[in-house]
This record gives sequence, C-alpha cells and structure tokens, in this order.
Amino acid sequence: MLKTDLVLAAEGGSNPIIPDIPELILGIVAFLILLFLLKKYVVPRFEAAYEERAQKIEGGIEKAEKAQAEAEEALAEYRAQLADARSEAAKIRDDARLEAEQIKAELRAEAEAESQRIVAQGQAQLQAQKAQIIAELRADMGRNAVELASRIVGESLEDEARRRGTVDRFLAELETASATNGAGK
Repeated sequence: MLKTDLVLAAEGGSNPIIPDIPELILGIVAFLILLFLLKKYVVPRFEAAYEERAQKIEGGIEKAEKAQAEAEEALAEYRAQLADARSEAAKIRDDARLEAEQIKAELRAEAEAESQRIVAQGQAQLQAQKAQIIAELRADMGRNAVELASRIVGESLEDEARRRGTVDRFLAELETASATNGAGK
C-alpha cells in the first residue's frame, strides 16, 4: 500500500488522507457558521429550557416543602383536636359516672323511703287489725262472761245496761290485772 501512496504522490494525485486546502478552509468556515448559529439560536433555547426546568424543579421542591409544612401543621392540629376529644371523652365519662352515682343514691334513698312507708303502713294496718281483734275478743269475752255469770248467779242478765256495765267492769279488772302482771315481770 505504501507503494500506491507513493505512486499517487509522484503522479500529482491527491492523497485521500490529507484534505485539500480549499476544502479545509470551507470546512472551517462552515464549522464556524454552524458554531455561530448554534450559539445564537440553539444554545439560548437550550439554556431557557434548562432554566425553566430548573425553576420547575425548584418550584416543585418549594411546593413540596410548603405542602410538607402544611401537612405537619395539619398533623399538629389533628393531634391537638384528638387530645381535646380524648379529654372531652374523659370528662363526659367522669360526668356520666358521677351522674350514675347520684342516680344510684337517689334510687337508694327512694327505695329506703318507700320501704319505710311500706313498713309504717304495715304497722298501721297491724295496729288497726289488733284493735279490731281486741274489740271482737272483748265482745266475745263479754258474751261469754255474761253467759258464765248468768250460769253462776243463776239469774238472767238480760238487761242490756246491766250486762254492759258488768262486762266493762270485768274487762277493766282484767286490764289492770294484766298491766300489774306485765309491770311485775
């Protein structure tokens, strides 16, 4: 191959590896024009796009930081509201417990009053029944006493006023005797 290059060089042919001077100048001028056009039109557009992209990224970061700050604020507010709700729930629970104790005490007092009323009513009823039984027993004792006295005396005690006087006297003596015996115990 060296031989072919030497032969071409000797014949005055151009070497394909070494460019011609006019081509070299034309290539340099075209390259400089291309550099000028790139610098004048393309590079500013790339720089503007780059600047816009950088601003969007910075704006996005600022927005993200702002959103994060707002989220932290909202979280703090939520936690405060949650704490308030918990304290309010505890207060309501304590109030309900206190109210339940008061209601229980009121119901207990009402039940106690009702039981005392029932006991008092029962005692009054017992006293009334006792008085009625005593009256019935007196009447029976009176009849029995009159009948016995009639048999013992042998005469009829049919006179009502007499009979009542005798029965009343007999019962009065019985009461004083039982009162004396009861006091002696």
